[in-house]
Amino acid sequence: MSAAGEFIDATLQRESSWERADADRARLGGSLTFYGASVGAIRGTIRDAGRRYPGLGHDEITALSSELWAVPVYERRLAAVVLLQSHVRMLRASDLTRIEGFLRTAQLPALLDPLTADVVRPLVDALTGPARSRAQIVLDRWAQDPSAELRRAAGLLGVSGGAAQRQEY
Repeated sequence: MSAAGEFIDATLQRESSWERADADRARLGGSLTFYGASVGAIRGTIRDAGRRYPGLGHDEITALSSELWAVPVYERRLAAVVLLQSHVRMLRASDLTRIEGFLRTAQLPALLDPLTADVVRPLVDALTGPARSRAQIVLDRWAQDPSAELRRAAGLLGVSGGAAQRQEY
């Protein structure tokens, strides 16, 4: 694990409580593990990681997001979403492949929805020319994908074919 990943994981665990973990598990369901860190603690941890590890570029940010997402812990995955939200301007159309993997394994609307609304939407909206066309092809494919998660994401983005499928998730 990278130093930044270790810092984020250790901080999230320090900021957690078993009471919040139990409450989040009961409220959100799913099969992820819950540390019990608050959303504010997660946002603060990502902010602090940015100060502690300044100058992370595109490759480091996307690799760190994958590192956080790889372990099926709700707070780590939400931290990955917050990290990408914080750096959405540096993301590229090619990052939709990585994000697609995150969406497929999100397991919870509480992860899928902000990833779609706060990362995918601004990423795609910022694209122009051929990059925008390639991204639209990806989104159109999501709308027809067997994955309920991808169809939900497409529906949230207003891509035809996805909106009618949102209720399945």
